[in-house]
Amino acid sequence: MSATRLTLQAPAKLNLFLHVTGRRADGYHELQTLFQLLDYGDSLDFESVDDGTLSLQVMPGPLSDAVPIHDNLILQAARSLLEWTGQTGLGARISLSKHLPLGAGLGGGSSDAASTLLALNTLWQLQLTTVQLSEIGLQLGADVPVFIQEKSAWGEGIGEQLLPVEPDPAWYLVVTPDCVVSTADIFSHEQLTRNSPAIKIADFLAGGARNDCEPITRMLYPQVDQAFKFLSQFGHTRMTGTGSSVFLSFPDKDSATEVGAKLPPDLQGFVAQGMNSRATE
Repeated sequence: MSATRLTLQAPAKLNLFLHVTGRRADGYHELQTLFQLLDYGDSLDFESVDDGTLSLQVMPGPLSDAVPIHDNLILQAARSLLEWTGQTGLGARISLSKHLPLGAGLGGGSSDAASTLLALNTLWQLQLTTVQLSEIGLQLGADVPVFIQEKSAWGEGIGEQLLPVEPDPAWYLVVTPDCVVSTADIFSHEQLTRNSPAIKIADFLAGGARNDCEPITRMLYPQVDQAFKFLSQFGHTRMTGTGSSVFLSFPDKDSATEVGAKLPPDLQGFVAQGMNSRATE
């Protein structure tokens, strides 16, 4: 008998760097980045039903009120899967426990969408390949494919050209101020650097990388700038993606937890370990 229920974690990601190397004719930006998956994120529970309905319930929690129910990426992912396969009569009840803040650059929505595609592909016995699921995911968002492939990766193109990599083991303190950053505002800003030269992995390892979106984000969002300045007291602070979250890396959990205990009340944070492959760790 096939399974009718499945629970999946939807891990967060960090961009260990982000270079904007150009702008395409369609308005999308060419990027280089390194996606680091974390062992912390949202949790989704799926139950297959045979009445053709799709429903989403957000479990009570500090972030539950911020989650849009209608036009949610989770439901969009489920519908896209049905449209792609031409299936009818398949349905699912989905519940979401939300832990990743919105607009933080942690990939929460994209990771939720990817977990939905992976889970329903299994429950509905669709037998789509990772490549096919990634094609569906790319229509939902540029970050979805990296979560479909479930591995930390070097990303190029608009973030969908992925090469699995294994960054050195590290623990991370991720800090998020109380604001939501608009990716569209950052990428449309006239002062955004759009011509960073392409680099190789060796350049990143040698320290020759940054987040091109950081200066604009810190200028437009004072809360991000304040969080950045606070965390910089303790080490080399970086910003992830085009979001509000900033982070520090540490060699061990205790060091990260020690700094996290010093956060002021207006900053929320969590400690997580880098996870280079969700499928095996």
